[in-house]
Amino acid sequence: MNLFILQAGGSSMTSLLMMGVLFVIMYFFFLRPQIKRQKEQNLFQVGLKKGDEVVTSSGIIGQITKVDENEIMLQVDPKTFLRFTKGAISKEMTDAFSKLPKTSGN
Repeated sequence: MNLFILQAGGSSMTSLLMMGVLFVIMYFFFLRPQIKRQKEQNLFQVGLKKGDEVVTSSGIIGQITKVDENEIMLQVDPKTFLRFTKGAISKEMTDAFSKLPKTSGN
């Protein structure tokens, strides 16, 4: 009877250890990269300034004309201005857009 109790106790300890290892793996492969991307996005949003060309998360391309605490005014055409929250500006899409070769639009 005692041997059965010891085996059952070891089994639950192994299960607990495996769950801990699984949590550590999930942290390093899923949570940590997401936290890093979020920090980069926050730094990007804090560094936005007038004259920067950016892309919103919905794909609108424009030049920043005004920066407030939580909002940004984008000029998307000579007479068209749009107001966005800073969170709508995508670092990843802006970086990808800035790497594209510039073409003369018509």
